[in-house]
Amino acid sequence: MQKLFGYLLIYLIGSTVFGQNLTNFQFYQKNGKKVNVEKVAKELAKYDVVLFGEHHNDAVNHWLQLKITEKIYEQNKNIHLGMEMFERDNQTYLTNYVLNGLDEKQFKDSVRFWNNYKTDYQPLIEFAKKNKLAAIATNVPRKYASKVAKESLKSLDDLSADEKKWIVKLPLTVDYEAPGYPEMIEMMGEHSGMKAKQFVDAQALKDATMSESILRNLPKNGIFIHYNGDYHSKNYGGIYWYLKNTNPNLKVAVISILESDEDLKMTLPKEEKFVPTEFILVLPKDSPKTF
Repeated sequence: MQKLFGYLLIYLIGSTVFGQNLTNFQFYQKNGKKVNVEKVAKELAKYDVVLFGEHHNDAVNHWLQLKITEKIYEQNKNIHLGMEMFERDNQTYLTNYVLNGLDEKQFKDSVRFWNNYKTDYQPLIEFAKKNKLAAIATNVPRKYASKVAKESLKSLDDLSADEKKWIVKLPLTVDYEAPGYPEMIEMMGEHSGMKAKQFVDAQALKDATMSESILRNLPKNGIFIHYNGDYHSKNYGGIYWYLKNTNPNLKVAVISILESDEDLKMTLPKEEKFVPTEFILVLPKDSPKTF
């Protein structure tokens, strides 16, 4: 672990020491113009919701999530943090740890963490705890998404009332032409058809549940910052699609993620449709990974 942080520190310092030819990230605006972190944070502070995409194992990506969150907080203290990485049925423990004094051991003994929690998400949770900010577990428990992928959306009807509170209100509408979903069906290839649609249904269950969680916990005159895998919001699909379909007037910003081996140029992927969002974060393909 110490080696990982040492490598990351060297990497971050190196970009300053060795000049413009060695940089570890670059933000772009929707129009393709480069923009610095201060400008990104200043603009994001004007929105109701920020969907901060990520490549789950990219150390620089996670470091920037923390730093930009800190800068947004400097402009508006009324922010809520939400994460794909926490499932709704863990909300009580998350709230008790961040706001009500639950000790760290009890917290870690009670919650299902991703394997990179300590390196990538704990800094955000500790930031929320330090500043007494609401931290929201937005995602559907994985077992229900798995149930949909294996069976069908209809199988959720058999859940008890207690179980249904962990998922988006049913019935769930899925538009298979919404951004991202046609590509998922295509990727399934030989498994196209009903199985592919069930796979998309499981993804939509996650997207819709996270969207509903955000809408339920919007701070008044504040900002909800949500951290999620890039695929859950890229091209204005996923969580964004459900947010805007529920509340078209909501101001939602999306940070999309690209990787580059060409001096961090914003080279758009040739193999897929790419829709530029409010900000695009370009990371080097060889940036340090946490797993």
